[in-house]
Amino acid sequence: MRLGLALGYWGRGPHPSHLDLATEAENLGYHSVWTAEAWGSDAFTPLTWIAAHTSRIRLGTAIAQMSARTPTATAMHALTLDHLSGGRMMLGLGLSGPQVVEGWYGRPFPASPLTATREYVDVVRQVLRREGPVALEGRFHQHPYRGADGTGLGKPLKPITHPLRADLPVLLGAEGPKNIAQTTRIADGWLPLYWSPTRTDVYRASLTGLPEGFMIAPMARAKVCDDVAEGLLPVKAMLGFYIGGMGHAARNFHADLMARMGYEEEARRIQELFLAGRKEEAVLAVPDAFADEISLIGPRERIAERLDLWRAGPVTDLLVTAPDPHTLRVLAELAG
Repeated sequence: MRLGLALGYWGRGPHPSHLDLATEAENLGYHSVWTAEAWGSDAFTPLTWIAAHTSRIRLGTAIAQMSARTPTATAMHALTLDHLSGGRMMLGLGLSGPQVVEGWYGRPFPASPLTATREYVDVVRQVLRREGPVALEGRFHQHPYRGADGTGLGKPLKPITHPLRADLPVLLGAEGPKNIAQTTRIADGWLPLYWSPTRTDVYRASLTGLPEGFMIAPMARAKVCDDVAEGLLPVKAMLGFYIGGMGHAARNFHADLMARMGYEEEARRIQELFLAGRKEEAVLAVPDAFADEISLIGPRERIAERLDLWRAGPVTDLLVTAPDPHTLRVLAELAG
């Protein structure tokens, strides 16, 4: 199981320690570093900055949102950064949810998310292979565009720039069982949002017949500390926000996932509190047990024991959100 560093997206501004953490991770032998985006900073620009200050560590987006760019624009970002970094790019994509897609990007959330994802990946692959002009008569993506509101003058094109790698890895963030199963068929890897090494049965049916080399790369908060309860507070704050606020009461993929993992009553209670404006109570309502099983928090010895559980399952890459160099070093020593 390889280690990766997940930096996430910015808050109010650039995080002052992200570049230092990325260079430290490279020095410690971490395999990859990952950036993200929500509705503020984008995923590709910080990753390019990190690429310019490193030389070996792989570079991934976890995740770049599909609704933010057309698939050809996303492929342009990926092939450009792959060239500039000497072939270190990994493209992690996700569909996001209706509130973000329609509220931030001002686009309709696709009525068929699986079809929209499949078409998007198809176009990206066509650009990277550069075997001919991009062509797709899709439900959500058309190349060339033939809609009634167009000019009809669209011309099939292939990228001017020759991609460095036709097989640049494409990974998908997926939460629902059907979406995960499709991911195993059309992508090179899967980026789970929550992963519990003691509940792998939740995903077993969707992960049958994995192709060789398929990456399973979940994110987990890591912190070496003496007080486990205190160390879990950032995990609970994240869960409270995602489960309570990243979606509508009637359609929240994160809450649905928590429910499938055995915490349905708690998930609905978190939603209820958060949507009522009682955000602090929503965070406190997150069960310590759930926050603990999807993270690596506590003294070195405790983390070492729990790391064995992660190794025993199908995870190929553990992407840690570690806030300090000491935690990065301890994990590198334990994983080595």
